[in-house]
Amino acid sequence: MSSDYSGGQDPAINVLVSTMNDLPGFRVERVLGEVFGLTVRARNVASSFGSAMKSLKGGELKGQTRMLVDSRLEAMRRLTDEAATRGGNAVLAMRFETSAGELGTEICAYGTACVVSPTNPVQPKR
Repeated sequence: MSSDYSGGQDPAINVLVSTMNDLPGFRVERVLGEVFGLTVRARNVASSFGSAMKSLKGGELKGQTRMLVDSRLEAMRRLTDEAATRGGNAVLAMRFETSAGELGTEICAYGTACVVSPTNPVQPKR
């Protein structure tokens, strides 16, 4: 896949996000509770029609893939914004939940907001 279809966290975001329950090299100082980021995206008529035609002959539905990537990134941004608003610098046990309904696709990113610190902070050289 090209970078247009990749996911991951925006490097400009200062909240560490991990799907793990802990972070090697870090200590959890405080647990701030569950946070989530949610977005619902509706497919436009032209995109839906194009996808229906493409599905008849097979192959990737690039318009739908792009929409899902954008939705996941938006949900992640909202998740990290909420964690930062609560004073967190990390989200642990992050997961995505997706559902498709009549109105569109719902993407929810959720996890546990925490304050973490390195277990072995770098000491200044003397």
